[in-house]
Amino acid sequence: MAMALTLCSAVTCSSAAPVAGAGRFGYDDMKQGIFVPRTVQGVRSMNDGEHYTTMSDGKILEFSYGTGEQTAVVFDSKQQQPVLPFTDYAFSSDERRILLTTEVKPIYRRSFTAEYWIYDREEDRLIRLSAGGPQQVAQFSPDATRLAFVRGNNLYVVDLATGSERQITSDGLFNHIINGIPDWVYEEEFGFSRAFAWSPDGKNLAWMRFDESRVREYNMNRFEGDLYPENYSFKYPKAGEQNSIVEVYNYNLESGRRSRIDTGKETDQYIPRVKWTPAGGLLVYRLNRSQNHFELLLCDAAALAAGAGTDAGVVSARVIYDERDPRYVERVDDECVTFLPDGERFVVRSEKDGFTHLYLYSAETGFLNRITSGDWEVTALAGIEGDRVYYLSTETSPLKRDLYSIRLNGKDKRRLTDGSGTYSVAPSRGFRYFISYFSNVSTPNRVTLHAADGKLVRTLEDNVALRNTLSKLNVPEKEFFTFRNPEGIEFNGYMIRPADFDSTRSYPLFMVQYSGPGSQRVADSWSMGWEDVLVQQGYIVACVDGRGTGFRGSEFKKCTYKQLGKYEVEDQIAAARYLGALPYIDSDRIGIFGWSYGGFMALNCILKGNDVFKMAIAVAPVTSWRFYDTIYTEIYNGDPNENPSGYDDNSPINFADRLKGKLLIAHGTADDNVHIQNTYEMVARLVQHDKPFEMYIYPDRNHSMGNYRNHLMERCIEFVHRNL
Repeated sequence: MAMALTLCSAVTCSSAAPVAGAGRFGYDDMKQGIFVPRTVQGVRSMNDGEHYTTMSDGKILEFSYGTGEQTAVVFDSKQQQPVLPFTDYAFSSDERRILLTTEVKPIYRRSFTAEYWIYDREEDRLIRLSAGGPQQVAQFSPDATRLAFVRGNNLYVVDLATGSERQITSDGLFNHIINGIPDWVYEEEFGFSRAFAWSPDGKNLAWMRFDESRVREYNMNRFEGDLYPENYSFKYPKAGEQNSIVEVYNYNLESGRRSRIDTGKETDQYIPRVKWTPAGGLLVYRLNRSQNHFELLLCDAAALAAGAGTDAGVVSARVIYDERDPRYVERVDDECVTFLPDGERFVVRSEKDGFTHLYLYSAETGFLNRITSGDWEVTALAGIEGDRVYYLSTETSPLKRDLYSIRLNGKDKRRLTDGSGTYSVAPSRGFRYFISYFSNVSTPNRVTLHAADGKLVRTLEDNVALRNTLSKLNVPEKEFFTFRNPEGIEFNGYMIRPADFDSTRSYPLFMVQYSGPGSQRVADSWSMGWEDVLVQQGYIVACVDGRGTGFRGSEFKKCTYKQLGKYEVEDQIAAARYLGALPYIDSDRIGIFGWSYGGFMALNCILKGNDVFKMAIAVAPVTSWRFYDTIYTEIYNGDPNENPSGYDDNSPINFADRLKGKLLIAHGTADDNVHIQNTYEMVARLVQHDKPFEMYIYPDRNHSMGNYRNHLMERCIEFVHRNL
């Protein structure tokens, strides 16, 4: 592709021609990747805010924000010894050194081990981070003098000037004690893989210590062609069971002393994050087990300095923010609290007024003012520069995302994008520029460079080749619709009809959905999946976001509290009835598909809606919430000991006797997330009731099925052909 910004490997590329025949495509085209959009990868803003870098063909290239032109080759792995194929990179704060991630071996959804290397730009040489074995979550200190990492559940620090390695903890032990990285359930549900944080001056290192000794183990067989399968056991707390005990510690690099942060007497609680304020205070998030009471604890810099003098001393913390909800407080993550550079004021993202908005607080005096308000939701905080806050929201529509800026006092709001679809952004330092990633139902990913006021500087990727392919194949677009259920509640949906649609014909309907709390499948963004192949073959595909899904306010989302699966299933059945009544849909040929939570839904729909759905495909389904983890299950469904009906009244295993239609279940044996136990228990109930079904078991594959996914999708297409 000819453009000033050379992105041959900084994009996902595909150029294969369709193989299904002129004007049509099949799943073989999907496998070749001809519908995968190109995109700009690995964008990092440089310190000057005028340049950024990307990854491209084993290189790190520098570009100008002002022109989009390439200005330098920062690193070329092919010019180094050894030649290092790297998958990620990070600069030290002074930009002298680059941390390169190589030889990645995945563990769970976000975690992995790797061999990290450091490239010294001044000396033009590569240095292995550590010869002691693979590392995890390596990170430079903010003062660019040290680097911390985890190995064997213990925390280490490397001095970059001397290369000396210091071990900070020594009690780490698999399935017992973890330092500096989260346990399985924290990683999966709180969404992070690094559980340590550097102080702004680089003199202190805070970390979370997980004691998972009392957590019960889940066992998985790993086959891998061995004569005797390996038995892999890991700690997985299921709903109502014991969690890890989490403590927060701080290590002072100058004194060599550590101290423990006082997080309260209660140990059956969650610590979703630790992070530092710009003023050198340590911020600890605290969430009760029921997840309806969220607090921010602050250890002032002075208290930490005093605690640094005594090994294992206890440092007190004070509450600077407190939020309660009669049901639950959700999305407790990095973005929910952002401190301003003054180290005293901070922005909170909260849905306490019924919609997710931004609020300004003081660590000393409390609430200052609202920043945003309205019957719409802030979906992401993009950045804060000076007195302006940049954020993405659903103000134009729950189906869209636009970038706005507003003053900290809640005045002078400006929309910086055009409201035509879904935007996400990568800002420069200082927010003088931002890179926009845009798509809508008719436009594959478009990557553009903008000034802070939204003015277009340059188009970086417009996917013209893909758009031409779609045009030649006459690929139909999603058509949005709304309908109301019998209770008068309005839902958003989309439908995809065959390109040669004839309103006088009667078409089979195939519904796809996820339906999990806070999720969204009906959005004005571009995507293509295996279900689009079905549209080519004469099926109508539809999707409806029912109650419990996100971005329409907390009441719409939280009404499913303590009864997961009740309203969601009712709404999918209502959607099927509504669509089945349309003159061009055959109400006797309606099927449904879902994966994970969606698989749970697909099972419930064909069981509880057996007069509506004639077939269902459930991939990696939850079949009883008693089998799923504490954090996710209890926030939405409560404790199973206190809310047994909320668990049992909507568990598919309890309704296996209602199966009438055709059912396909698929699961991976190495699914660490939704255990194959769910499918085995479902199968046992179906067999007990002498119900026929089909099943695919994928050995040694996790929740995503990995490289077996294509086999599964082809089997799904065949199943639909035979049964719908």
